[in-house]
Amino acid sequence: MRSARATVAATACAVTDPASLPATRPVSMRRIRREGDRAVEMMRSLRPTRGMPKAGYRVRPSGAPAAGRAAKRPHPADATTAGPTAFLSGRPPTFPENPPAMPFRSRLFDSFFMGGFECSTHRRSDGRRLDLIAGTRHDTLALRDYRQAAEHGIRSIRDGVRWHLVEAEPGRYDWSSLLPLLHAAEEAGSQVIWDLCHYGWPDHIDIWSPGFVEGFAAYAAAFARLHVEETGRPPLLCPVNEIAFFAWAGGDVAIMNPGATGRGDALKRQLVRAALAGAAAVRAAVPGSLVFAIDPIIHLAPRPHADPEIARAYTAAQYHGWDMLTGRREPELGGSPEAVDAIGVNFYWNNQWLFPDAAKPADAGPDWRPSRDALSIYDPRWRPLREMLAEVHQRYRCPVFLAETSIEGTARPGWFRHVCEEVRAAIEAGVPVEGICLYPILSHAGWDDDRYCPNGLFELEEMDGKRRVDGPLAAELARQQALMAPPLA
Repeated sequence: MRSARATVAATACAVTDPASLPATRPVSMRRIRREGDRAVEMMRSLRPTRGMPKAGYRVRPSGAPAAGRAAKRPHPADATTAGPTAFLSGRPPTFPENPPAMPFRSRLFDSFFMGGFECSTHRRSDGRRLDLIAGTRHDTLALRDYRQAAEHGIRSIRDGVRWHLVEAEPGRYDWSSLLPLLHAAEEAGSQVIWDLCHYGWPDHIDIWSPGFVEGFAAYAAAFARLHVEETGRPPLLCPVNEIAFFAWAGGDVAIMNPGATGRGDALKRQLVRAALAGAAAVRAAVPGSLVFAIDPIIHLAPRPHADPEIARAYTAAQYHGWDMLTGRREPELGGSPEAVDAIGVNFYWNNQWLFPDAAKPADAGPDWRPSRDALSIYDPRWRPLREMLAEVHQRYRCPVFLAETSIEGTARPGWFRHVCEEVRAAIEAGVPVEGICLYPILSHAGWDDDRYCPNGLFELEEMDGKRRVDGPLAAELARQQALMAPPLA
């Protein structure tokens, strides 16, 4: 099913039967039209650049016309789908006001609630190299950033090593771009999970060649040795971030490097080879290192006219990267269950959408991107996050953590509360969820057009020597930390 895997970066398992889902709040057509209109207006300025579908897709509420196209009457079966109206319309879902506290201590991380700094380094389709660490000035303000995160109870951090800077010349490692971050984390007392390849690699390496795998393994081992020399501890790391999404974006639809089409499966295998070689090299160099595999979890709901089997195949593709790493799929690549110490799942408000995507207009220009109709959490076809987390754990039988989640603007606290309630329910059901990472913790410029994305706990601007804090999200974070029991969160 190459065609099925070509349009998504991942998703497995059968589509949940709507009848098996919890009862949802009744939705009137009048409310749908009212909230849909509000959502459309907000979505015109809201072009997500994180999570599925990330920078390559524009996401619009279901039933809203794509730019330059006339609106058409929505199908009755789509009536409850108004995009992320639960958050974008200012009508957040109802939650218990005072749910009971649930003491829980993460076995992997210093704090259950974590924060991630956007660290993408890929080349866009136009050839421009991104460097979000430099773009947010995190490279020069790392100590301040880590300390400010700690003030909000966040002591575990996701951050990145910029391989293209470290190995600008073949086989020569210049760690000057990393050491300030590494030393800042030590001074601030922050535990960091390092991404070694966040979509970018040195220009002198051909990603399709064996040299990519060999070069990555050598670089990963050198990083591990540096880390233990500087900190006295083995590192926590993700060798290759989001293998499934990376393979789709760079190998099938050419919205980032290496700019290929129709080669997603080949790129996925190559990234898996590199991740496995890197993990083995790190563990050989520094025993005790922990290796995480991070990718999105998604769910596609078929439209009434669509073939549900194709939607299921699209959804099932989310597991292919993890399956390769753990040896469940194509074991000749060298994967095994021991290759991964924990699974990180990325889940954003737009990780569930209707299939197929909106059709490409006949007059579409060169900058056109497909539009996706994101499901509302009120839609009976929405799959609860608690079920998705349980499915990942059941499949791989290792700890899991929510490695990325966010939304833009005033919807931030409502979305975060929804995610936390789902994670709490999963933990209560016995799923070993080790943490929740606000990703990004620091707002940033978008991948495609440098549009400011207000999706973090902190904003780029400073006030009194610190990043400005999003007050409502900070308050909700404190509330959720209290629910996980004060010193344990």
